[in-house]
Amino acid sequence: MRDAVADGFPSAGEPAPTVVVDHVDIVYRVNGTGAGRGSATAALNRILRRGKAEKASGVRRVHAVKNVSFVAYKGEAIGLVGTNGSGKSTLLKAVAGLLPVERGRIYTDGQPSLLGVNAALMSDLTGERNVYLGGLAMGMSREQIKARYQEIVDFSGINDKGDFISLPMRTYSSGMGSRLRFSIAAAKDHDVLLIDEALATGDARFQKRSAERIQEMRKQAGTVFLVSHSNASIRENCGRVLWLERGELLMDGPTEEVLKEYEAFTKGGKKPKPA
Repeated sequence: MRDAVADGFPSAGEPAPTVVVDHVDIVYRVNGTGAGRGSATAALNRILRRGKAEKASGVRRVHAVKNVSFVAYKGEAIGLVGTNGSGKSTLLKAVAGLLPVERGRIYTDGQPSLLGVNAALMSDLTGERNVYLGGLAMGMSREQIKARYQEIVDFSGINDKGDFISLPMRTYSSGMGSRLRFSIAAAKDHDVLLIDEALATGDARFQKRSAERIQEMRKQAGTVFLVSHSNASIRENCGRVLWLERGELLMDGPTEEVLKEYEAFTKGGKKPKPA
């Protein structure tokens, strides 16, 4: 395990792990093009060959995450960086229990909650109804949601220029929808909160509120993971960074140390060897 003092934790003892990712591989199986793909006979043949899918023509394996291992601790905020297609979002979905692993194990203390920009609320329902729907989905009671309802709306800022909370979410801009999703998720204290690009939208004031809320959750012994293409957001919110590239974990360390190497790589520098 990593050194507790080096990570800024009290020297009285090492903090408890919240997520353990142990030599994890994640593989997608993708149906490619093939002769007769649209025919009923071809479809039946694919079903019959399901047990031999990896050898069948037209099916290819995409190795999205390759032998990744790390331990996350209570109170940490961990950023995930990497170029497009590096496996960041895939890894978060696996930690949340939404994707199976091919090899290895993922252990969590408590229930991880995944917040993504595309997290599915109901676009035809009003923002108000979605606040209740999202809260119930996170395990909050109706009484808890009602008590925090105005706080959620105020935090999101979507009513700053009108009564948008009473309109269907399909009428919202993408930024408004993202702010409401984050606000709903932030209304509850999570054991492990996984944030996928949710802070990439919104004005500076909302991003500042989001950063402050993340710090509050850390103080309440939660663990936060943040995937973002904004290095400024990572610097603002995270004390530790995991760098994934083509599914491999290249670096795991303090934010500035990892981002310095990552930024050099994105400007044409050499890629370090996997951690």
